[in-house]
Amino acid sequence: MQRQKVGSVVAAGAVPLVMALIGTGTANADPAQAAVTQPEHQPGAEFDAVAPNATPYVGQPMPANTRSSLQWSRTGPEMDYLSPVGPLHAPTAVAPVPPILPPPGQFRFGDQQVPVPDFVPVDTSIQINDTAANTEANLATFLDSVGLERSRSDRIASATLGSAARGAAVGSTVAIPFAMMASTGGAVAGLIAGIPFVPIGLVAGPILGGMAAYMAVSIPVTVVGAGIGAAVGAASGFLAPPRGMVPEAADSEAELVSA
Repeated sequence: MQRQKVGSVVAAGAVPLVMALIGTGTANADPAQAAVTQPEHQPGAEFDAVAPNATPYVGQPMPANTRSSLQWSRTGPEMDYLSPVGPLHAPTAVAPVPPILPPPGQFRFGDQQVPVPDFVPVDTSIQINDTAANTEANLATFLDSVGLERSRSDRIASATLGSAARGAAVGSTVAIPFAMMASTGGAVAGLIAGIPFVPIGLVAGPILGGMAAYMAVSIPVTVVGAGIGAAVGAASGFLAPPRGMVPEAADSEAELVSA
């Protein structure tokens, strides 16, 4: 029960942070991609018209209740061994690291996994998991590019994302009492500002003022917590002692690679 409560706090704290990342990615999308040329209407065409650019999207089957749309995902990072850090160098071109598929019904923020709350819509949970997975994969790709072996890159990337989620949860929890006080003041200010717009202003003013004040306090503290958590996670992944693979497993993996 205690673990479920902690998981719910982590999810609640991390969701606003990841949603901010989703908003950034959406804002950078090319608006030209949304342009659609409408064919000239012909009488009677509504009965036999064919939709332009009708190409079905066919993807790989996903495990039931898996909140992800990333068809090129892998099942998980290497856990049998952890390579030493080794010498580093300037970034070079490397193959992109595939994202990691979340467990069914779970949010996955690096090494942190929590159940998806019932109040989060399916599409929203997929967006959150996709953004977290792509962020982790991009970080692992960069770490590969500076000379780290994949197991170490995965370890650092997953620890960074997981600790960022935990830090965001701590930050949002710490901010609650201060955000509530700010929300009360914001509601009063909104009520006063809404008086000239009676009657709707007396309802909308306090609501909007309270929400704005709450977010003004809560979001910065959540982001700071996430940043501190990310730094701690990156350091722990970098400093984690190497762990060798048992000889039998290493020989089997070498045979698979050579085949």
